Order: sequence, then structure tokens, then C-alpha cells
Amino acid sequence: MAVFDEYLNTLDDGDHKLRMIEILDKIHQEFPELGRKVAWNQPMFTDHGTFIIAFSMAKNHISVAPEQAGIEHFKELFDHVGYSYTKQLFRIGFDQEVDYSVLKNVIEFNIKDKTDNQKFWR
Repeated sequence: MAVFDEYLNTLDDGDHKLRMIEILDKIHQEFPELGRKVAWNQPMFTDHGTFIIAFSMAKNHISVAPEQAGIEHFKELFDHVGYSYTKQLFRIGFDQEVDYSVLKNVIEFNIKDKTDNQKFWR
């Protein structure tokens, strides 16, 4: 997880930083085969050179970017757990619990959906 250290050291709010570390650690534990990198100032996970998911810090939430196909596929789930979303990302508010089953479902969907994808983005 050292690949994320430089990014994490830029985060000023200790509680928000701890939440980001927890999320990244849990994903790494669940999906150790995924590549890890920081690009566009976002920690992200990749599979066979393709983008799977990225995270970024905002004032009141963590933005989670699984690409538009990941958002479209899980809109009802995001509504059910109370995560707001746009075309490209969903938000986990600092006043909300992190639903790791949602993250797992989104990541598994992207891995499967992009199995034959040879490009970084869809």
C-alpha cells in the first residue's frame, strides 16, 4: 500500500485521512490481485492495465469513481444505501457508514465487465 503514501500525506484532516486509508486497505485485502497507482491525484485500482475504481477526497465526502457504466448499473443500490451520485461517481459522506458490500459489488462488476477490455477507460 506504500504506493498511496505520498497521496495520503497530502490529506490534512486526520479523521478523513483515516477513513480513506481504511477504504483503500479493505479493497486491497479483498482484491490483492488489483494493481494500485495514483493518477490524476487519485488513488486507484486497476486490473490488467484497465481502470477499475478511483477515490478522491472532498470537503464533506469521498468520491468514488467506477466510470459511467458502474454508476448506471448500480443506481438503485446507491439510492437504497443513500449515496448520491453523478454520471461518473458516487459519494460516501463523512456522516455515512461505508458500505463495503457496495464497493465490492462495484469492483466485481468492473472486473468482470472489463475482462476483455484492452484500454484503460471504457
